[in-house]
Amino acid sequence: MKKYVLCLILIQIPVLAQWNTSAIKLGAFSPSSAGTGFIVGYEGSHFFDPQFSFGWSIDWYHSNYTDATVVNNANNLYGTSGSTNELRARTNIHDFPVMAVGTVRFPVTPLSDVYVMGGLGAEALFVSYNNFLNPSQSDFKTAFDFNWRIGVGGTYGFGKKSEVFAELAYHSSSPSWTYDGYDANNNKVTYERVFDMSGIMFRVGVRFYY
Repeated sequence: MKKYVLCLILIQIPVLAQWNTSAIKLGAFSPSSAGTGFIVGYEGSHFFDPQFSFGWSIDWYHSNYTDATVVNNANNLYGTSGSTNELRARTNIHDFPVMAVGTVRFPVTPLSDVYVMGGLGAEALFVSYNNFLNPSQSDFKTAFDFNWRIGVGGTYGFGKKSEVFAELAYHSSSPSWTYDGYDANNNKVTYERVFDMSGIMFRVGVRFYY
Protein backbone atom coordinates (compact mmCIF):
# COMPACT_ATOMS: atom_id res chain seq x y z
CA MET A 1 0.00 0.00 0.00
CA LYS A 2 2.80 2.41 0.89
CA LYS A 3 4.48 1.73 -2.45
CA TYR A 4 1.20 2.45 -4.23
CA VAL A 5 0.78 5.82 -2.46
CA LEU A 6 4.42 6.74 -3.14
CA CYS A 7 3.94 5.91 -6.81
CA LEU A 8 0.89 8.22 -7.03
CA ILE A 9 2.86 11.06 -5.41
CA LEU A 10 5.75 10.65 -7.83
CA ILE A 11 3.34 10.66 -10.76
CA GLN A 12 1.64 13.85 -9.54
CA ILE A 13 4.84 15.89 -8.95
CA PRO A 14 5.86 16.22 -12.62
CA VAL A 15 2.26 17.00 -13.58
CA LEU A 16 2.07 19.84 -11.06
CA ALA A 17 5.47 21.09 -12.16
CA GLN A 18 4.06 21.65 -15.63
CA TRP A 19 1.10 23.79 -14.60
CA ASN A 20 0.97 27.17 -16.31
CA THR A 21 -1.54 29.95 -15.75
CA SER A 22 -2.86 33.03 -17.50
CA ALA A 23 -4.66 35.73 -15.54
CA ILE A 24 -6.57 38.88 -16.46
CA LYS A 25 -6.80 41.58 -13.77
CA LEU A 26 -9.06 44.66 -13.65
CA GLY A 27 -9.29 47.33 -11.00
CA ALA A 28 -8.22 50.72 -9.67
CA PHE A 29 -4.76 52.18 -9.00
CA SER A 30 -4.13 55.36 -7.00
CA PRO A 31 -0.53 56.63 -7.48
CA SER A 32 0.50 59.76 -5.59
CA SER A 33 1.06 61.91 -8.70
CA ALA A 34 -1.97 61.07 -10.80
CA GLY A 35 -4.82 60.03 -8.50
CA THR A 36 -7.15 57.07 -8.90
CA GLY A 37 -7.44 55.61 -12.39
CA PHE A 38 -8.31 52.42 -14.22
CA ILE A 39 -5.70 49.64 -14.44
CA VAL A 40 -5.83 46.40 -16.42
CA GLY A 41 -3.18 43.70 -16.46
CA TYR A 42 -2.10 40.28 -17.68
CA GLU A 43 -0.04 37.80 -15.67
CA GLY A 44 1.49 34.54 -16.86
CA SER A 45 2.98 32.09 -14.35
CA HIS A 46 4.51 28.64 -14.04
CA PHE A 47 3.87 26.47 -10.96
CA PHE A 48 6.95 24.73 -9.60
CA ASP A 49 4.78 23.12 -6.90
CA PRO A 50 1.16 23.67 -5.74
CA GLN A 51 2.20 26.49 -3.37
CA PHE A 52 4.75 28.44 -5.42
CA SER A 53 4.62 30.04 -8.86
CA PHE A 54 6.89 32.40 -10.75
CA GLY A 55 6.12 34.42 -13.87
CA TRP A 56 5.74 37.86 -15.39
CA SER A 57 3.13 40.58 -15.64
CA ILE A 58 2.33 43.68 -17.66
CA ASP A 59 -0.19 46.39 -16.73
CA TRP A 60 -1.71 49.46 -18.32
CA TYR A 61 -2.81 52.41 -16.20
CA HIS A 62 -4.35 55.61 -17.58
CA SER A 63 -5.15 58.97 -16.02
CA ASN A 64 -6.01 62.44 -17.31
CA TYR A 65 -5.50 64.98 -14.51
CA THR A 66 -4.19 68.38 -13.40
CA ASP A 67 -0.71 68.11 -11.87
CA ALA A 68 -0.75 69.99 -8.54
CA THR A 69 3.06 70.18 -8.45
CA VAL A 70 3.14 71.99 -11.80
CA VAL A 71 0.43 74.40 -10.60
CA ASN A 72 2.50 75.23 -7.50
CA ASN A 73 5.67 75.74 -9.55
CA ALA A 74 3.83 78.04 -11.95
CA ASN A 75 2.31 80.03 -9.07
CA ASN A 76 5.77 80.51 -7.56
CA LEU A 77 7.37 81.55 -10.85
CA TYR A 78 4.66 83.67 -12.45
CA GLY A 79 2.24 84.39 -9.65
CA THR A 80 -1.28 83.09 -9.36
CA SER A 81 -2.89 83.37 -12.76
CA GLY A 82 -5.87 81.07 -12.41
CA SER A 83 -6.78 79.14 -15.52
CA THR A 84 -3.39 79.66 -17.23
CA ASN A 85 -1.52 77.70 -14.58
CA GLU A 86 -4.24 75.06 -14.55
CA LEU A 87 -3.78 74.75 -18.31
CA ARG A 88 -0.02 74.35 -17.85
CA ALA A 89 -0.65 71.45 -15.47
CA ARG A 90 -3.06 69.36 -17.55
CA THR A 91 -1.46 65.95 -18.01
CA ASN A 92 -2.45 62.73 -19.76
CA ILE A 93 -0.43 59.63 -18.84
CA HIS A 94 -0.25 56.01 -19.90
CA ASP A 95 1.80 53.83 -17.56
CA PHE A 96 3.15 50.36 -18.42
CA PRO A 97 4.80 48.42 -15.56
CA VAL A 98 6.49 45.14 -16.60
CA MET A 99 7.55 42.83 -13.78
CA ALA A 100 8.87 39.43 -12.76
CA VAL A 101 6.43 38.10 -10.14
CA GLY A 102 6.65 35.39 -7.48
CA THR A 103 3.63 34.09 -5.54
CA VAL A 104 3.36 31.87 -2.46
CA ARG A 105 -0.01 30.26 -1.69
CA PHE A 106 -1.49 29.04 1.57
CA PRO A 107 -4.48 26.65 1.23
CA VAL A 108 -7.56 27.54 3.29
CA THR A 109 -10.09 25.07 1.89
CA PRO A 110 -9.92 22.57 -1.00
CA LEU A 111 -11.22 25.33 -3.30
CA SER A 112 -9.67 28.50 -1.84
CA ASP A 113 -6.22 29.91 -1.07
CA VAL A 114 -4.74 33.09 0.32
CA TYR A 115 -1.46 34.28 -1.16
CA VAL A 116 1.35 36.79 -0.91
CA MET A 117 3.15 38.10 -3.96
CA GLY A 118 6.13 40.25 -4.81
CA GLY A 119 7.50 41.68 -8.03
CA LEU A 120 10.45 43.57 -9.48
CA GLY A 121 10.75 45.16 -12.89
CA ALA A 122 10.81 48.29 -15.00
CA GLU A 123 8.27 50.91 -15.98
CA ALA A 124 7.59 53.04 -19.05
CA LEU A 125 5.50 56.18 -18.66
CA PHE A 126 4.12 57.96 -21.74
CA VAL A 127 3.14 61.54 -20.94
CA SER A 128 1.26 64.12 -22.98
CA TYR A 129 1.30 67.54 -21.31
CA ASN A 130 1.06 71.26 -22.01
CA ASN A 131 4.30 73.15 -22.51
CA PHE A 132 5.22 75.09 -19.34
CA LEU A 133 6.20 78.29 -21.19
CA ASN A 134 3.57 78.02 -23.93
CA PRO A 135 0.49 76.26 -22.50
CA SER A 136 -1.26 76.18 -25.88
CA GLN A 137 1.46 73.82 -27.17
CA SER A 138 1.29 70.11 -26.38
CA ASP A 139 4.47 68.14 -25.64
CA PHE A 140 5.14 64.42 -25.33
CA LYS A 141 7.71 62.61 -23.21
CA THR A 142 8.62 59.07 -22.20
CA ALA A 143 10.04 58.38 -18.74
CA PHE A 144 11.46 55.17 -17.29
CA ASP A 145 12.22 53.77 -13.85
CA PHE A 146 12.67 50.52 -11.93
CA ASN A 147 9.71 49.36 -9.85
CA TRP A 148 8.66 46.92 -7.16
CA ARG A 149 5.36 45.61 -5.80
CA ILE A 150 4.09 43.59 -2.86
CA GLY A 151 0.56 42.35 -2.27
CA VAL A 152 -1.86 39.89 -0.73
CA GLY A 153 -4.90 38.19 -2.18
CA GLY A 154 -7.40 35.38 -2.08
CA THR A 155 -8.64 32.87 -4.66
CA TYR A 156 -11.69 30.68 -5.16
CA GLY A 157 -11.44 27.85 -7.66
CA PHE A 158 -13.94 26.42 -10.11
CA GLY A 159 -12.61 22.91 -10.63
CA LYS A 160 -9.02 22.43 -11.81
CA LYS A 161 -8.98 24.82 -14.77
CA SER A 162 -10.01 28.23 -13.47
CA GLU A 163 -10.40 30.46 -10.42
CA VAL A 164 -11.44 33.97 -9.49
CA PHE A 165 -9.38 36.16 -7.21
CA ALA A 166 -9.08 39.56 -5.54
CA GLU A 167 -5.84 41.23 -4.50
CA LEU A 168 -4.59 44.35 -2.76
CA ALA A 169 -1.07 45.55 -3.58
CA TYR A 170 1.36 48.43 -3.06
CA HIS A 171 3.31 49.53 -6.15
CA SER A 172 6.40 51.79 -6.12
CA SER A 173 8.19 53.71 -8.90
CA SER A 174 9.14 57.31 -9.77
CA PRO A 175 9.74 57.89 -13.51
CA SER A 176 11.18 61.34 -14.30
CA TRP A 177 13.02 63.54 -16.77
CA THR A 178 14.82 66.90 -16.72
CA TYR A 179 14.12 69.96 -18.86
CA ASP A 180 15.32 73.54 -19.19
CA GLY A 181 13.19 76.55 -18.40
CA TYR A 182 13.39 80.12 -17.12
CA ASP A 183 12.46 81.63 -13.79
CA ALA A 184 10.64 84.94 -13.20
CA ASN A 185 13.93 86.85 -13.67
CA ASN A 186 14.53 85.16 -17.04
CA ASN A 187 17.39 83.08 -15.67
CA LYS A 188 17.84 79.66 -17.25
CA VAL A 189 16.93 76.87 -14.82
CA THR A 190 16.99 73.06 -15.11
CA TYR A 191 13.91 71.39 -13.70
CA GLU A 192 13.15 67.75 -12.99
CA ARG A 193 9.63 66.52 -13.50
CA VAL A 194 9.01 63.48 -11.31
CA PHE A 195 5.93 61.30 -11.47
CA ASP A 196 5.50 59.48 -8.17
CA MET A 197 3.71 56.35 -9.36
CA SER A 198 3.71 54.80 -5.88
CA GLY A 199 0.35 53.85 -4.45
CA ILE A 200 -2.29 51.26 -3.66
CA MET A 201 -4.04 49.13 -6.25
CA PHE A 202 -7.04 46.84 -5.84
CA ARG A 203 -7.96 44.35 -8.53
CA VAL A 204 -10.19 41.37 -9.22
CA GLY A 205 -9.68 38.85 -11.99
CA VAL A 206 -9.88 35.36 -13.37
CA ARG A 207 -7.05 32.85 -13.76
CA PHE A 208 -6.93 29.88 -16.13
CA TYR A 209 -4.76 26.76 -15.71
CA TYR A 210 -3.34 24.75 -18.57
